[in-house]
Amino acid sequence: MTHLASLKSIKSFFGIAFATIALLSSAPTYAESVLRVSAIPDESPTELQRKFKPLGEYLEKKLGMKVEFTPVSDYAASVEGLINNKLDMVWFGGFTFVQTKVRSNSQVIPLVQREEDEKFKSVFITTHSDITKLQDLKGKTFSFGSESSTSGHLMPRSYLLLANIDPETDLKRIAFSGAHDATVAAVAGGKVDAGALNISVWNKLLAEGKINTNLVHVFYTTPGYYDYNWSVRADMDPALREKIANAFLSLDKNNAHDKEILDLQRASRFIRTKAENYNAIEKAAHSAGLLK
Repeated sequence: MTHLASLKSIKSFFGIAFATIALLSSAPTYAESVLRVSAIPDESPTELQRKFKPLGEYLEKKLGMKVEFTPVSDYAASVEGLINNKLDMVWFGGFTFVQTKVRSNSQVIPLVQREEDEKFKSVFITTHSDITKLQDLKGKTFSFGSESSTSGHLMPRSYLLLANIDPETDLKRIAFSGAHDATVAAVAGGKVDAGALNISVWNKLLAEGKINTNLVHVFYTTPGYYDYNWSVRADMDPALREKIANAFLSLDKNNAHDKEILDLQRASRFIRTKAENYNAIEKAAHSAGLLK
Protein backbone atom coordinates (compact mmCIF):
# COMPACT_ATOMS: atom_id res chain seq x y z
CA MET A 1 0.00 0.00 0.00
CA THR A 2 1.40 3.44 -0.96
CA HIS A 3 1.85 6.19 1.63
CA LEU A 4 -1.02 8.17 0.01
CA ALA A 5 -3.37 5.16 0.03
CA SER A 6 -2.47 4.51 3.67
CA LEU A 7 -3.38 8.11 4.61
CA LYS A 8 -6.71 7.79 2.78
CA SER A 9 -7.43 4.53 4.61
CA ILE A 10 -6.71 6.10 8.02
CA LYS A 11 -8.87 9.15 7.20
CA SER A 12 -11.68 6.85 6.07
CA PHE A 13 -11.45 4.80 9.30
CA PHE A 14 -11.56 7.87 11.54
CA GLY A 15 -14.38 9.40 9.48
CA ILE A 16 -16.52 6.29 10.00
CA ALA A 17 -15.56 6.13 13.67
CA PHE A 18 -16.44 9.77 14.34
CA ALA A 19 -19.71 9.45 12.43
CA THR A 20 -20.61 6.37 14.48
CA ILE A 21 -19.80 8.15 17.76
CA ALA A 22 -21.84 11.19 16.71
CA LEU A 23 -24.78 8.97 15.77
CA LEU A 24 -24.66 7.06 19.05
CA SER A 25 -24.35 10.22 21.13
CA SER A 26 -27.31 11.83 19.39
CA ALA A 27 -29.58 8.76 19.50
CA PRO A 28 -31.99 8.84 22.44
CA THR A 29 -31.90 5.96 24.90
CA TYR A 30 -35.05 3.91 25.51
CA ALA A 31 -35.68 5.69 28.81
CA GLU A 32 -35.38 9.08 27.10
CA SER A 33 -37.54 8.23 24.09
CA VAL A 34 -40.41 6.60 26.00
CA LEU A 35 -42.29 8.18 28.90
CA ARG A 36 -43.63 5.33 31.07
CA VAL A 37 -46.81 6.47 32.79
CA SER A 38 -49.23 4.90 35.23
CA ALA A 39 -51.96 5.82 37.71
CA ILE A 40 -53.29 4.53 41.01
CA PRO A 41 -56.13 2.09 40.20
CA ASP A 42 -58.88 4.07 41.94
CA GLU A 43 -61.30 3.20 39.13
CA SER A 44 -61.71 0.21 36.81
CA PRO A 45 -58.79 -0.51 34.40
CA THR A 46 -60.96 0.18 31.34
CA GLU A 47 -62.01 3.56 32.73
CA LEU A 48 -58.39 4.53 33.49
CA GLN A 49 -57.34 3.58 29.95
CA ARG A 50 -60.26 5.53 28.46
CA LYS A 51 -59.39 8.63 30.48
CA PHE A 52 -55.68 8.51 29.64
CA LYS A 53 -55.77 7.81 25.87
CA PRO A 54 -56.40 11.40 24.63
CA LEU A 55 -54.03 12.80 27.28
CA GLY A 56 -51.30 10.35 26.23
CA GLU A 57 -51.67 11.32 22.56
CA TYR A 58 -51.52 15.01 23.52
CA LEU A 59 -48.35 14.49 25.58
CA GLU A 60 -46.70 12.57 22.72
CA LYS A 61 -47.18 15.58 20.42
CA LYS A 62 -46.04 18.10 23.02
CA LEU A 63 -43.00 16.11 24.16
CA GLY A 64 -41.99 14.57 20.84
CA MET A 65 -41.64 11.15 22.43
CA LYS A 66 -43.63 7.96 22.87
CA VAL A 67 -45.91 7.83 25.92
CA GLU A 68 -46.87 4.41 27.26
CA PHE A 69 -49.59 3.86 29.86
CA THR A 70 -49.05 0.81 32.05
CA PRO A 71 -51.89 -0.14 34.40
CA VAL A 72 -50.90 -1.48 37.82
CA SER A 73 -52.65 -4.06 39.97
CA ASP A 74 -52.87 -2.00 43.15
CA TYR A 75 -51.83 1.26 44.79
CA ALA A 76 -48.60 -0.20 46.19
CA ALA A 77 -47.48 -1.20 42.68
CA SER A 78 -47.68 2.42 41.53
CA VAL A 79 -45.45 3.49 44.43
CA GLU A 80 -42.90 0.72 43.83
CA GLY A 81 -42.95 1.31 40.06
CA LEU A 82 -41.76 4.90 40.41
CA ILE A 83 -39.24 4.13 43.17
CA ASN A 84 -37.71 1.19 41.27
CA ASN A 85 -37.36 3.08 37.96
CA LYS A 86 -40.01 1.04 36.16
CA LEU A 87 -42.19 4.14 35.71
CA ASP A 88 -41.34 7.78 34.95
CA MET A 89 -44.57 9.53 35.90
CA VAL A 90 -47.57 8.48 38.02
CA TRP A 91 -51.00 9.92 38.85
CA PHE A 92 -50.94 9.68 42.65
CA GLY A 93 -53.46 10.42 45.34
CA GLY A 94 -52.13 12.62 48.15
CA PHE A 95 -51.47 9.60 50.40
CA THR A 96 -49.70 7.53 47.74
CA PHE A 97 -47.55 10.58 46.94
CA VAL A 98 -46.62 10.83 50.64
CA GLN A 99 -45.87 7.09 50.77
CA THR A 100 -43.62 7.41 47.71
CA LYS A 101 -41.88 10.46 49.16
CA VAL A 102 -41.14 8.64 52.43
CA ARG A 103 -40.12 5.36 50.74
CA SER A 104 -37.80 7.11 48.26
CA ASN A 105 -36.29 9.54 50.77
CA SER A 106 -37.88 12.49 48.93
CA GLN A 107 -36.68 11.34 45.49
CA VAL A 108 -40.03 12.17 43.90
CA ILE A 109 -41.36 15.52 42.65
CA PRO A 110 -45.04 16.45 42.38
CA LEU A 111 -45.37 18.47 39.16
CA VAL A 112 -48.96 19.51 38.66
CA GLN A 113 -52.42 18.98 40.09
CA ARG A 114 -55.92 19.83 38.96
CA GLU A 115 -57.19 23.10 40.37
CA GLU A 116 -59.89 20.98 42.01
CA ASP A 117 -57.21 19.11 43.99
CA GLU A 118 -56.42 22.17 46.10
CA LYS A 119 -59.68 21.65 48.01
CA PHE A 120 -60.64 18.07 47.35
CA LYS A 121 -63.40 16.33 49.33
CA SER A 122 -64.76 12.92 50.22
CA VAL A 123 -68.42 11.99 50.57
CA PHE A 124 -70.03 9.48 52.93
CA ILE A 125 -72.97 7.64 51.36
CA THR A 126 -75.72 5.31 52.55
CA THR A 127 -79.10 3.82 51.66
CA HIS A 128 -80.39 4.12 55.25
CA SER A 129 -82.70 6.94 56.27
CA ASP A 130 -81.58 6.63 59.91
CA ILE A 131 -77.97 7.48 59.05
CA THR A 132 -77.76 11.27 58.86
CA LYS A 133 -74.43 12.05 60.56
CA LEU A 134 -71.10 10.35 61.25
CA GLN A 135 -72.11 9.38 64.79
CA ASP A 136 -74.96 7.29 63.34
CA LEU A 137 -72.38 4.91 61.86
CA LYS A 138 -71.66 3.31 65.24
CA GLY A 139 -72.56 -0.36 65.10
CA LYS A 140 -72.97 -0.27 61.30
CA THR A 141 -71.07 -1.98 58.48
CA PHE A 142 -68.87 0.32 56.38
CA SER A 143 -66.71 0.26 53.24
CA PHE A 144 -63.63 2.30 52.44
CA GLY A 145 -62.04 2.18 48.97
CA SER A 146 -58.42 1.06 48.72
CA GLU A 147 -56.34 0.96 51.91
CA SER A 148 -53.87 3.37 50.26
CA SER A 149 -56.53 5.77 48.98
CA THR A 150 -56.47 9.36 50.25
CA SER A 151 -60.09 10.20 49.50
CA GLY A 152 -61.42 6.66 49.94
CA HIS A 153 -59.69 5.76 53.20
CA LEU A 154 -57.15 8.06 54.87
CA MET A 155 -59.21 11.26 55.00
CA PRO A 156 -62.56 9.55 55.71
CA ARG A 157 -60.86 7.63 58.54
CA SER A 158 -59.36 10.89 59.85
CA TYR A 159 -62.77 12.57 59.97
CA LEU A 160 -64.31 9.54 61.67
CA LEU A 161 -61.59 9.72 64.33
CA LEU A 162 -62.23 13.47 64.74
CA ALA A 163 -65.89 12.58 65.36
CA ASN A 164 -64.71 10.18 68.09
CA ILE A 165 -65.49 7.10 66.03
CA ASP A 166 -62.80 4.42 65.91
CA PRO A 167 -63.49 2.31 62.81
CA GLU A 168 -61.87 -0.73 64.40
CA THR A 169 -64.00 -0.75 67.55
CA ASP A 170 -67.08 1.39 66.92
CA LEU A 171 -68.15 -0.02 63.56
CA LYS A 172 -69.66 -3.49 63.27
CA ARG A 173 -67.47 -4.38 60.30
CA ILE A 174 -65.25 -2.52 57.84
CA ALA A 175 -64.40 -3.58 54.30
CA PHE A 176 -62.14 -2.29 51.53
CA SER A 177 -63.77 -2.27 48.10
CA GLY A 178 -60.55 -1.43 46.22
CA ALA A 179 -61.99 1.44 44.16
CA HIS A 180 -64.44 4.33 44.46
CA ASP A 181 -67.01 2.99 41.98
CA ALA A 182 -66.85 -0.38 43.76
CA THR A 183 -67.72 1.37 47.06
CA VAL A 184 -70.87 2.83 45.48
CA ALA A 185 -71.81 -0.64 44.20
CA ALA A 186 -71.25 -2.18 47.66
CA VAL A 187 -73.50 0.40 49.35
CA ALA A 188 -76.20 0.30 46.66
CA GLY A 189 -76.16 -3.50 46.68
CA GLY A 190 -76.66 -3.68 50.44
CA LYS A 191 -73.31 -5.32 51.16
CA VAL A 192 -72.57 -2.55 53.67
CA ASP A 193 -74.64 0.09 55.42
CA ALA A 194 -72.45 3.00 54.30
CA GLY A 195 -69.20 3.92 52.59
CA ALA A 196 -66.87 6.77 51.69
CA LEU A 197 -65.43 7.81 48.35
CA ASN A 198 -63.91 10.53 46.23
CA ILE A 199 -66.41 13.35 45.50
CA SER A 200 -65.18 13.61 41.89
CA VAL A 201 -66.10 9.99 41.09
CA TRP A 202 -69.44 10.41 42.90
CA ASN A 203 -70.28 13.46 40.76
CA LYS A 204 -69.20 11.66 37.59
CA LEU A 205 -71.42 8.67 38.35
CA LEU A 206 -74.31 11.04 39.12
CA ALA A 207 -73.83 12.87 35.80
CA GLU A 208 -73.77 9.55 33.94
CA GLY A 209 -77.03 8.47 35.59
CA LYS A 210 -75.36 5.46 37.21
CA ILE A 211 -76.66 6.21 40.72
CA ASN A 212 -80.23 5.77 41.88
CA THR A 213 -80.52 8.82 44.13
CA ASN A 214 -83.81 7.48 45.50
CA LEU A 215 -81.72 4.66 46.95
CA VAL A 216 -78.24 6.05 47.67
CA HIS A 217 -77.55 9.49 49.08
CA VAL A 218 -74.73 11.56 50.59
CA PHE A 219 -75.10 12.24 54.31
CA TYR A 220 -71.70 13.85 55.03
CA THR A 221 -69.12 15.76 52.96
CA THR A 222 -65.66 16.39 54.40
CA PRO A 223 -63.86 19.73 54.51
CA GLY A 224 -61.38 20.33 51.66
CA TYR A 225 -57.82 18.96 51.52
CA TYR A 226 -55.00 18.61 48.95
CA ASP A 227 -55.20 15.41 46.95
CA TYR A 228 -54.17 14.08 43.53
CA ASN A 229 -51.08 15.07 41.52
CA TRP A 230 -48.87 13.97 38.65
CA SER A 231 -45.45 13.08 40.09
CA VAL A 232 -42.11 12.20 38.48
CA ARG A 233 -38.82 10.78 39.74
CA ALA A 234 -36.37 13.40 41.02
CA ASP A 235 -33.64 12.08 38.68
CA MET A 236 -35.64 12.96 35.56
CA ASP A 237 -33.92 15.45 33.24
CA PRO A 238 -35.06 18.90 34.51
CA ALA A 239 -35.68 20.05 30.94
CA LEU A 240 -38.04 17.14 30.29
CA ARG A 241 -39.70 17.68 33.67
CA GLU A 242 -40.42 21.29 32.77
CA LYS A 243 -41.65 20.32 29.32
CA ILE A 244 -44.15 17.89 30.88
CA ALA A 245 -45.35 20.50 33.39
CA ASN A 246 -45.83 23.09 30.66
CA ALA A 247 -47.79 20.61 28.55
CA PHE A 248 -50.30 20.18 31.39
CA LEU A 249 -50.39 23.91 32.15
CA SER A 250 -51.08 24.69 28.48
CA LEU A 251 -54.35 22.74 28.41
CA ASP A 252 -57.09 25.32 27.82
CA LYS A 253 -60.78 24.57 28.45
CA ASN A 254 -61.69 27.16 25.79
CA ASN A 255 -60.03 24.94 23.16
CA ALA A 256 -62.42 22.13 22.11
CA HIS A 257 -59.69 19.45 21.87
CA ASP A 258 -58.13 20.46 25.19
CA LYS A 259 -61.56 20.58 26.84
CA GLU A 260 -62.14 16.93 25.90
CA ILE A 261 -58.92 15.99 27.70
CA LEU A 262 -59.70 18.15 30.73
CA ASP A 263 -63.24 16.79 30.97
CA LEU A 264 -61.95 13.21 31.00
CA GLN A 265 -59.54 14.19 33.78
CA ARG A 266 -62.43 15.93 35.58
CA ALA A 267 -60.36 19.12 35.64
CA SER A 268 -61.05 22.77 34.87
CA ARG A 269 -57.30 23.29 34.47
CA PHE A 270 -53.93 22.09 35.80
CA ILE A 271 -51.77 24.15 38.16
CA ARG A 272 -48.32 23.68 39.65
CA THR A 273 -48.00 21.96 43.01
CA LYS A 274 -45.25 21.21 45.56
CA ALA A 275 -44.39 18.60 48.17
CA GLU A 276 -45.22 20.95 51.07
CA ASN A 277 -48.88 20.96 50.02
CA TYR A 278 -49.16 17.38 51.28
CA ASN A 279 -47.73 17.92 54.77
CA ALA A 280 -51.23 17.81 56.30
CA ILE A 281 -51.93 14.45 54.64
CA GLU A 282 -48.62 13.10 55.94
CA LYS A 283 -49.56 14.25 59.44
CA ALA A 284 -53.02 12.70 59.12
CA ALA A 285 -51.49 9.40 57.97
CA HIS A 286 -49.20 9.32 61.02
CA SER A 287 -52.11 10.19 63.35
CA ALA A 288 -54.27 7.44 61.86
CA GLY A 289 -51.44 4.91 62.22
CA LEU A 290 -51.24 4.37 58.45
CA LEU A 291 -47.70 5.68 58.01
CA LYS A 292 -44.77 4.45 60.08
